Amino acid sequence: MQLYAGTSAEFIEDTVQNKVADKILEEFEKYYGRRPSPSEITSWRNSLQYMKNVIEYNSLFDNMIILEHELPYSTERIDFILFGRDGEGKEMIVVLELKQWEKVKDCDIDGNVITFLGGSERMQAHPSFQVRGYAFYLKDFVEVLHDDSITLDACVYCHNYPRKESSVLFYPKFKEIEKQFPVFSKEDFKDLGKYLKARLSGGKGLEVFNRFSMSRIRPSKKLVDVAKKMIEGQNVFNLIDEQLAANNTIIDRAKKCSKIKKKSVIIVRGGPGTGKSVIALNALAELLSKKLVVYHATGSAAFTQTLRKIVGPRAANLFKYFNSFMRHKSNEIDILICDEAHRIRKTSNSRFTKMSFRSDTPQIEELVNAAKVSIFFIDDDQVVRPDEIGSTQLIKLTAQKFDAEIYDFELKTQFRCSGSDGYLNWIDNIFEIRETANRILTKNEKMEFKIFDTPQALYDEIKKKNSEKPNSARLVAGFCCPWSDANSDGTLKEDVVIGDFKITWEAKNDATKIAPGIPKAALWAYDPNGINQAGSIYTIQGFEFDYVGVIFAKDLVWDPIKKQWIGIPENSADAMVKRDKTNFTSFAKNVYRVLMTRGMKGCYVYFMDESTRKYFEEHIEKRS
Repeated sequence: MQLYAGTSAEFIEDTVQNKVADKILEEFEKYYGRRPSPSEITSWRNSLQYMKNVIEYNSLFDNMIILEHELPYSTERIDFILFGRDGEGKEMIVVLELKQWEKVKDCDIDGNVITFLGGSERMQAHPSFQVRGYAFYLKDFVEVLHDDSITLDACVYCHNYPRKESSVLFYPKFKEIEKQFPVFSKEDFKDLGKYLKARLSGGKGLEVFNRFSMSRIRPSKKLVDVAKKMIEGQNVFNLIDEQLAANNTIIDRAKKCSKIKKKSVIIVRGGPGTGKSVIALNALAELLSKKLVVYHATGSAAFTQTLRKIVGPRAANLFKYFNSFMRHKSNEIDILICDEAHRIRKTSNSRFTKMSFRSDTPQIEELVNAAKVSIFFIDDDQVVRPDEIGSTQLIKLTAQKFDAEIYDFELKTQFRCSGSDGYLNWIDNIFEIRETANRILTKNEKMEFKIFDTPQALYDEIKKKNSEKPNSARLVAGFCCPWSDANSDGTLKEDVVIGDFKITWEAKNDATKIAPGIPKAALWAYDPNGINQAGSIYTIQGFEFDYVGVIFAKDLVWDPIKKQWIGIPENSADAMVKRDKTNFTSFAKNVYRVLMTRGMKGCYVYFMDESTRKYFEEHIEKRS
């Protein structure tokens, strides 16, 4: 999707007549169903004038241009893309990042700089790293760019930024990245023109544009499918935007951890699909290559055991649980990566903890104590049970207790739900987790959302999707039914019963005998036979599928008279959660928020409660 496309001559004319920003604005409102921020509109009016001058001055009239191109499976947009041929006729694409930056300060985090944006200072990746991320991301997903038939180059134009000896963006430490992805300052008008002419002077951009626009988009690489390659040090995912700044800080603090006296605590906040686990595994792979002592920890048996299974026995010991650090000495570990940090518990004690090892020390303190650098990836709205207390505030308070340096990042660009911010905002709004502008799910949303009349029809559609692409779809349910032990012959009981529809939950991990072909709960998301079972909140957190089918039970219902969500503990089979009647409704809302945001392309739902179904239907734009 792009908000503007046309020939370079058309772009020049639209800009001269002050039409280009209005055309982008009109398309933005059509596509997103809302108005962009004033600062975004201002940037279009300002930056595009500078690009018009460059293109016109260098007589690049026979090229094609895209403005505000949305990356596949993402909400992030590329500012400017040009299409054409070089002097020898080779097909070329140039990605251009436009920056209105005027002042930039140096930063002690390798790869990052400090800019003044939105009325405050912000740490960001150097723009060369940013535009490299866009270029590599396009190569990853646009099929026509997978071979060398089209050359893709990328650069940055900081049209308000001066080139001086003291200019931070041109410091020697950025020399290598700038060789590949150059930054042009406001004085570099002619140099930018030479750069573009060398790649696009042959014109004939329409054919290249058409090949790019009609190219198939390769499905996103699933996290669990590439974990092994990441651990072996291969750069599988290419990070962009806020991900880069967070990743740079992690790598920088880790490399310097032996020299820095203070501990470092890095918090990376983000909603569903913002790439928290991708950054976590990228960092693990890179830090292992530097021969540092680094571990990855979660509070999820399913996520941890699946990763252990994928990477094999030699690397399995890199993946721990939050309760694995009770007896570690202070700073015994270089780096501890805590994924799904909202699942941190009050203490690490469990029914299996020996009496002599039991401790009243908070689990969060054990984690911060054990490592010189501790990194927490967290979504504060994914807490789904009373014994899980992880929060950004708790982490910050603990970091202060250890006199640690705190780095706090928020990931906003998301890559799940077909890259639809609108869908995620709608989910948050409908569950009253936070108020957003997306009260209605519009019919032009990229994320497919369907309501089914029966659980069998829902399950049939999920099985169909899974048969078209193996291991791409799963059925999940609210904790509406008991979870029984396996039968004596190893088969599972059909606990989930709704009328004539029956299905088993995933198999318990401690079952002494499980029939062949039945995966244990911890491997339900990874094992192909998981399609034959219903998953729960405890086995799907941390995972994603192309399509997810959700059975929305009666433990959470919409009351049309009181006009509020009502949690009904009596309709829940989750013994621990239902005991906490004060917070039950909040936990239940978080559960269904998680379940309904596990899909990358579609979410299908069956509602057991009719009032809840009607409430959702009232918040969906009718399709003509």
